[in-house]
Amino acid sequence: MIVKLTHDPSVFDRLASAFLQRDPVLNTTVLSATKNRIHGVLTDPAVFLSVHDAGEVVGTAFLTASDGIVLGGLSTELAPVVGEALIDARPHAVTGLTDAALRYARQTRRPFREVERSRLHKLGLFVAQEADGTARRASSADVATLLPLFGAYRAEVGRAGSAGADRQWLEHRARRGRLWVWVDRGQIACLAGHQSPAFGAVRVGPVYTPPQSRGRGYGSALTAAVTQYLRAAGDEVCLFTDLANPTSNKIYAAIGFRPVRDFVTYAFS
Repeated sequence: MIVKLTHDPSVFDRLASAFLQRDPVLNTTVLSATKNRIHGVLTDPAVFLSVHDAGEVVGTAFLTASDGIVLGGLSTELAPVVGEALIDARPHAVTGLTDAALRYARQTRRPFREVERSRLHKLGLFVAQEADGTARRASSADVATLLPLFGAYRAEVGRAGSAGADRQWLEHRARRGRLWVWVDRGQIACLAGHQSPAFGAVRVGPVYTPPQSRGRGYGSALTAAVTQYLRAAGDEVCLFTDLANPTSNKIYAAIGFRPVRDFVTYAFS
């Protein structure tokens, strides 16, 4: 086995795209991390890894300061190979398929604890959802209104950031048509984003409804509207849910999303 590392997402894309497109849903996190940096949507540094066997790519992963090591759909048997390649990196966390992430964490011989379990879902039979109001694409004119909303989302899920980074995130996605809002009586009630389609698959997220607007079906209706739009373009639609949040899991199941695989995140001490 040979592991190749690069900071250049375009180089990684040329190396690994043939492998990643075999299962674009399972590889959604690696694909979005790559495409977002190629297109300038994300600008933070990343290290991309491709595992090669007999000249063929058989696994991928990436490393960032904010996410730690993300194994994506990496198989359990390749986790030690990636771990050996990053032995001096000492990432603060690892995320991957449950068995692969656990094997990686144990191999480091560092103390670790589980901080999140998530489930990847893929749309099956679509079911529309109703709520007062309507969905529309967000524009650059909405960014000032959405800034506190996105900041609240980031704080709620425990992700560090800044107002400047939030503004950049919102502006990039609004310009690229990847940000949506639900509007009721002239007021923005919630937001939803999605990644760019890659090899016939696209991931919805994040979806956020502030506490004062919850319980009215806004988030469910907006997610369904975005999902319907993406599916109509001919792409498979997927998303992640936090397994600790039964409400969101119930909502997405009602839209027609069905489980694919479970993932876990471990934080190192």
